[in-house]
Amino acid sequence: MTTVIKGQPPSVDIRRQLAEVGKPVLVAFSTGKDALACEMALREAGIETQLAYLYYIPDLRFVEETLAQQEDMLGKPIARYPHPSLWRWLNALVFQPPERCAIIEAAKMPTIDYEDMWDLIRDDMGLPHNTLVADGVRAADSIVRRASFVKHGIMKAARRKVSPIADWVKSEVMDCLHRHRLALPRDYDWFDRSFDGIDYRFLEPLSRFAPDDYQRILDWFPLAELELFRTNLTGP
Repeated sequence: MTTVIKGQPPSVDIRRQLAEVGKPVLVAFSTGKDALACEMALREAGIETQLAYLYYIPDLRFVEETLAQQEDMLGKPIARYPHPSLWRWLNALVFQPPERCAIIEAAKMPTIDYEDMWDLIRDDMGLPHNTLVADGVRAADSIVRRASFVKHGIMKAARRKVSPIADWVKSEVMDCLHRHRLALPRDYDWFDRSFDGIDYRFLEPLSRFAPDDYQRILDWFPLAELELFRTNLTGP
């Protein structure tokens, strides 16, 4: 049963409103089930979309293979851009050995927030700055997300954000994927979710299933291997 979000219209009304406006929507596309369902819900409503994936680590083979497969499934390109977390991790010297710290600090790389990042993406994709960014965030995922929708709304015009399936439950997401014969990426076999971090939940499976990609992460964050040592010593 669809979630009722206090003070908010049903998401079907939001999608209908977007269709009536008749402008393209930019989808924050993570490759996961909710992003896929968001894209297909918008497509079913007759809304034109463009997809953008924000990568945490450049050129991971399993990520690129997933994106290529999903481009074939969806019949459209998925643009790639760096995730703000990549810059944040580097600037915070996350998992960096001492000899790299001075180099990273001397580089004075910018810390880019999400709103600035999406403005840069709009510019690069030739979209107007008032183009809405849609995501697959759902109220049923957590109390915090539900409270955020109650407080800030499903459609956040000032921030140019919208969550077109905000009131869907997991069964509705999976029904949508089955209806369109869309398979989940291998992330769900390895991590039980889409890849979005460099902690033990992701590093340990990658060390077993994709050692080249695991090494690629270590190239960027050499001390990330300590996540495995620490957890092996203390337990998950």
